Amino acid sequence: MSGHSHWSKIKRAKGSSDSKRSQQWSKLSKRIIIAAKHGGGKPEENLQLRYAIDDAKAVNMPNDTIARAIKKGTGELETVNYEEMVYEGYGPGGVAFMVLCLTDNRNRTAPEMRKLFERVGGQLGGTGCVSWMFDKKGTFIIPADATTEEALMEVALEAGAEDIASDGEEFTVTCEISVFEQVKQALAKNDIKTVSAEMGMVPKNTVTIDAEKARKALNLMEILEDHDDVENVYANFDIPAEVAAELKA
Repeated sequence: MSGHSHWSKIKRAKGSSDSKRSQQWSKLSKRIIIAAKHGGGKPEENLQLRYAIDDAKAVNMPNDTIARAIKKGTGELETVNYEEMVYEGYGPGGVAFMVLCLTDNRNRTAPEMRKLFERVGGQLGGTGCVSWMFDKKGTFIIPADATTEEALMEVALEAGAEDIASDGEEFTVTCEISVFEQVKQALAKNDIKTVSAEMGMVPKNTVTIDAEKARKALNLMEILEDHDDVENVYANFDIPAEVAAELKA
Protein backbone atom coordinates (compact mmCIF):
# COMPACT_ATOMS: atom_id res chain seq x y z
CA MET A 1 0.00 0.00 0.00
CA SER A 2 1.47 3.35 -0.98
CA GLY A 3 2.23 5.68 1.88
CA HIS A 4 -0.05 8.35 0.47
CA SER A 5 -2.96 5.91 0.24
CA HIS A 6 -2.40 4.70 3.79
CA TRP A 7 -2.22 8.27 5.07
CA SER A 8 -5.34 9.21 3.09
CA LYS A 9 -7.33 6.62 5.04
CA ILE A 10 -5.99 7.90 8.35
CA LYS A 11 -6.71 11.49 7.34
CA ARG A 12 -10.29 10.72 6.35
CA ALA A 13 -10.86 9.12 9.75
CA LYS A 14 -9.35 12.12 11.54
CA GLY A 15 -11.33 14.56 9.39
CA SER A 16 -14.57 13.90 11.22
CA SER A 17 -13.67 16.02 14.27
CA ASP A 18 -14.79 19.63 14.48
CA SER A 19 -11.21 20.93 14.76
CA LYS A 20 -10.11 19.00 11.69
CA ARG A 21 -13.15 20.18 9.74
CA SER A 22 -12.40 23.80 10.65
CA GLN A 23 -8.82 23.37 9.49
CA GLN A 24 -10.01 21.80 6.22
CA TRP A 25 -12.35 24.73 5.61
CA SER A 26 -9.54 27.22 6.20
CA LYS A 27 -7.22 25.46 3.75
CA LEU A 28 -9.91 25.02 1.13
CA SER A 29 -10.82 28.70 1.41
CA LYS A 30 -7.23 29.52 0.46
CA ARG A 31 -7.46 27.18 -2.53
CA ILE A 32 -10.67 28.83 -3.68
CA ILE A 33 -9.14 32.30 -3.27
CA ILE A 34 -6.07 31.35 -5.33
CA ALA A 35 -8.16 29.62 -8.03
CA ALA A 36 -10.51 32.61 -8.34
CA LYS A 37 -7.58 35.02 -8.37
CA HIS A 38 -5.86 33.23 -11.27
CA GLY A 39 -8.85 32.08 -13.31
CA GLY A 40 -11.83 34.22 -12.36
CA GLY A 41 -14.82 33.64 -10.12
CA LYS A 42 -17.02 31.57 -12.45
CA PRO A 43 -16.62 27.83 -11.78
CA GLU A 44 -18.12 26.96 -15.18
CA GLU A 45 -15.19 28.78 -16.78
CA ASN A 46 -12.51 27.90 -14.22
CA LEU A 47 -11.88 24.19 -13.67
CA GLN A 48 -9.48 24.70 -10.77
CA LEU A 49 -12.12 26.75 -8.99
CA ARG A 50 -14.79 24.16 -9.70
CA TYR A 51 -12.64 21.36 -8.29
CA ALA A 52 -11.86 23.44 -5.19
CA ILE A 53 -15.57 24.13 -4.68
CA ASP A 54 -16.37 20.42 -5.15
CA ASP A 55 -13.82 19.54 -2.46
CA ALA A 56 -15.22 22.24 -0.18
CA LYS A 57 -18.77 20.92 -0.55
CA ALA A 58 -17.51 17.38 0.09
CA VAL A 59 -16.53 18.47 3.62
CA ASN A 60 -19.76 20.45 4.10
CA MET A 61 -18.30 23.95 3.85
CA PRO A 62 -21.21 26.45 3.98
CA ASN A 63 -22.16 28.07 0.68
CA ASP A 64 -21.72 31.57 2.07
CA THR A 65 -18.15 30.72 3.14
CA ILE A 66 -17.41 29.49 -0.39
CA ALA A 67 -18.96 32.65 -1.86
CA ARG A 68 -16.83 34.89 0.38
CA ALA A 69 -13.67 33.05 -0.62
CA ILE A 70 -14.51 33.53 -4.32
CA LYS A 71 -15.09 37.26 -3.77
CA LYS A 72 -11.76 37.53 -1.96
CA GLY A 73 -10.06 35.87 -4.92
CA THR A 74 -11.67 38.19 -7.46
CA GLY A 75 -10.89 41.27 -5.37
CA GLU A 76 -14.47 42.07 -4.37
CA LEU A 77 -13.52 41.56 -0.72
CA GLU A 78 -10.21 42.35 0.95
CA THR A 79 -7.88 39.43 1.68
CA VAL A 80 -4.23 38.66 2.36
CA ASN A 81 -1.95 37.87 -0.56
CA TYR A 82 -1.24 34.14 -0.66
CA GLU A 83 1.74 32.70 -2.51
CA GLU A 84 2.05 29.14 -3.79
CA MET A 85 5.22 27.42 -2.59
CA VAL A 86 6.57 23.87 -2.94
CA TYR A 87 9.02 22.49 -0.38
CA GLU A 88 10.96 19.30 -1.08
CA GLY A 89 12.94 17.05 1.21
CA TYR A 90 13.72 13.63 2.59
CA GLY A 91 12.04 11.87 5.48
CA PRO A 92 12.87 8.70 7.44
CA GLY A 93 14.46 5.97 5.33
CA GLY A 94 15.31 8.39 2.53
CA VAL A 95 11.65 8.78 1.57
CA ALA A 96 11.00 11.70 -0.80
CA PHE A 97 8.47 14.32 0.29
CA MET A 98 6.82 17.16 -1.62
CA VAL A 99 4.92 19.74 0.43
CA LEU A 100 2.54 22.15 -1.34
CA CYS A 101 1.85 25.34 0.60
CA LEU A 102 -0.17 28.53 0.34
CA THR A 103 1.51 31.15 2.49
CA ASP A 104 1.30 34.86 3.14
CA ASN A 105 4.89 34.89 4.44
CA ARG A 106 7.50 32.61 2.88
CA ASN A 107 10.12 33.88 5.35
CA ARG A 108 8.03 32.31 8.11
CA THR A 109 6.98 29.13 6.33
CA ALA A 110 10.38 27.95 5.03
CA PRO A 111 12.14 27.70 8.42
CA GLU A 112 9.03 26.14 9.95
CA MET A 113 9.06 23.43 7.25
CA ARG A 114 12.75 22.81 7.96
CA LYS A 115 12.06 22.33 11.67
CA LEU A 116 9.25 19.85 10.99
CA PHE A 117 11.47 17.72 8.77
CA GLU A 118 14.29 17.79 11.31
CA ARG A 119 11.93 16.83 14.14
CA VAL A 120 11.67 13.27 12.73
CA GLY A 121 15.23 12.98 11.44
CA GLY A 122 14.45 14.23 7.94
CA GLN A 123 15.96 17.05 5.94
CA LEU A 124 14.49 19.86 3.87
CA GLY A 125 16.19 20.01 0.46
CA GLY A 126 16.50 22.48 -2.36
CA THR A 127 14.09 23.12 -5.21
CA GLY A 128 14.02 20.15 -7.58
CA CYS A 129 15.74 17.69 -5.26
CA VAL A 130 12.81 15.22 -5.32
CA SER A 131 10.24 16.67 -7.74
CA TRP A 132 11.76 14.64 -10.60
CA MET A 133 10.56 11.50 -8.76
CA PHE A 134 6.90 12.51 -9.17
CA ASP A 135 4.42 13.09 -12.00
CA LYS A 136 1.28 15.17 -11.78
CA LYS A 137 -1.69 12.84 -12.19
CA GLY A 138 -5.37 12.58 -11.45
CA THR A 139 -6.31 9.99 -8.83
CA PHE A 140 -9.67 8.63 -7.73
CA ILE A 141 -10.20 6.52 -4.60
CA ILE A 142 -13.19 4.18 -4.81
CA PRO A 143 -14.49 1.84 -2.06
CA ALA A 144 -14.13 -1.83 -2.99
CA ASP A 145 -17.83 -2.40 -2.35
CA ALA A 146 -18.87 0.40 -4.74
CA THR A 147 -18.24 -1.65 -7.88
CA THR A 148 -16.45 -4.68 -9.27
CA GLU A 149 -12.94 -4.49 -10.66
CA GLU A 150 -14.20 -5.57 -14.09
CA ALA A 151 -16.90 -2.91 -14.21
CA LEU A 152 -14.50 -0.24 -12.98
CA MET A 153 -11.90 -1.19 -15.57
CA GLU A 154 -14.46 -0.97 -18.36
CA VAL A 155 -15.69 2.48 -17.31
CA ALA A 156 -12.39 4.04 -16.28
CA LEU A 157 -10.16 2.73 -19.06
CA GLU A 158 -12.71 3.66 -21.71
CA ALA A 159 -12.72 7.20 -20.28
CA GLY A 160 -8.94 7.41 -20.59
CA ALA A 161 -7.59 6.22 -17.21
CA GLU A 162 -4.16 4.62 -17.37
CA ASP A 163 -4.08 2.40 -14.28
CA ILE A 164 -6.34 0.73 -11.70
CA ALA A 165 -4.94 -0.74 -8.48
CA SER A 166 -6.56 -2.41 -5.47
CA ASP A 167 -5.47 -2.98 -1.88
CA GLY A 168 -8.52 -5.09 -1.07
CA GLU A 169 -10.38 -2.23 0.60
CA GLU A 170 -10.22 0.45 -2.09
CA PHE A 171 -9.51 0.91 -5.78
CA THR A 172 -7.16 3.64 -6.95
CA VAL A 173 -7.69 4.92 -10.48
CA THR A 174 -4.89 6.97 -12.02
CA CYS A 175 -5.09 9.15 -15.12
CA GLU A 176 -3.35 11.96 -16.96
CA ILE A 177 -4.43 15.45 -15.95
CA SER A 178 -5.80 16.06 -19.45
CA VAL A 179 -8.52 13.41 -18.98
CA PHE A 180 -9.27 14.00 -15.29
CA GLU A 181 -12.64 15.63 -15.92
CA GLN A 182 -13.52 12.96 -18.49
CA VAL A 183 -12.83 10.13 -16.03
CA LYS A 184 -14.63 11.98 -13.23
CA GLN A 185 -17.76 12.37 -15.32
CA ALA A 186 -17.65 8.75 -16.47
CA LEU A 187 -17.51 7.48 -12.89
CA ALA A 188 -20.40 9.75 -11.88
CA LYS A 189 -22.47 8.75 -14.91
CA ASN A 190 -22.12 5.09 -13.96
CA ASP A 191 -22.95 5.77 -10.28
CA ILE A 192 -19.50 4.69 -9.09
CA LYS A 193 -18.94 6.42 -5.76
CA THR A 194 -15.58 8.05 -5.06
CA VAL A 195 -14.26 8.95 -1.62
CA SER A 196 -11.70 11.30 -3.14
CA ALA A 197 -10.86 12.74 -6.54
CA GLU A 198 -7.83 14.95 -6.86
CA MET A 199 -5.05 16.14 -9.11
CA GLY A 200 -1.73 15.75 -7.34
CA MET A 201 1.76 14.34 -7.38
CA VAL A 202 2.13 10.57 -7.85
CA PRO A 203 5.54 8.92 -7.32
CA LYS A 204 7.15 7.24 -10.32
CA ASN A 205 8.64 4.62 -7.99
CA THR A 206 8.13 3.82 -4.32
CA VAL A 207 10.45 2.99 -1.41
CA THR A 208 9.37 0.06 0.78
CA ILE A 209 9.78 0.79 4.49
CA ASP A 210 9.49 -1.21 7.70
CA ALA A 211 7.12 -0.55 10.59
CA GLU A 212 9.46 1.78 12.49
CA LYS A 213 10.14 3.98 9.47
CA ALA A 214 6.46 3.81 8.47
CA ARG A 215 5.43 5.24 11.84
CA LYS A 216 7.94 8.06 11.46
CA ALA A 217 6.94 8.75 7.85
CA LEU A 218 3.24 8.84 8.70
CA ASN A 219 4.02 11.06 11.68
CA LEU A 220 5.84 13.46 9.34
CA MET A 221 2.84 13.41 6.99
CA GLU A 222 0.59 14.31 9.91
CA ILE A 223 2.65 17.13 11.39
CA LEU A 224 3.19 18.64 7.95
CA GLU A 225 -0.52 18.53 7.06
CA ASP A 226 -1.41 19.99 10.46
CA HIS A 227 0.56 23.13 9.56
CA ASP A 228 -1.81 25.94 8.58
CA ASP A 229 0.14 26.82 5.41
CA VAL A 230 0.26 23.26 4.04
CA GLU A 231 -2.29 22.31 1.39
CA ASN A 232 -1.04 18.85 0.45
CA VAL A 233 1.79 16.44 1.18
CA TYR A 234 3.03 13.73 -1.19
CA ALA A 235 5.59 11.00 -0.51
CA ASN A 236 7.00 7.96 -2.28
CA PHE A 237 7.01 5.35 0.48
CA ASP A 238 5.25 1.99 0.27
CA ILE A 239 3.87 0.12 3.28
CA PRO A 240 3.61 -3.68 2.78
CA ALA A 241 0.31 -5.24 3.84
CA GLU A 242 1.85 -7.04 6.81
CA VAL A 243 3.44 -3.81 8.05
CA ALA A 244 0.13 -1.93 7.62
CA ALA A 245 -1.55 -4.64 9.72
CA GLU A 246 1.13 -4.24 12.38
CA LEU A 247 0.55 -0.48 12.48
CA LYS A 248 -3.17 -1.02 13.07
CA ALA A 249 -2.49 -3.43 15.96
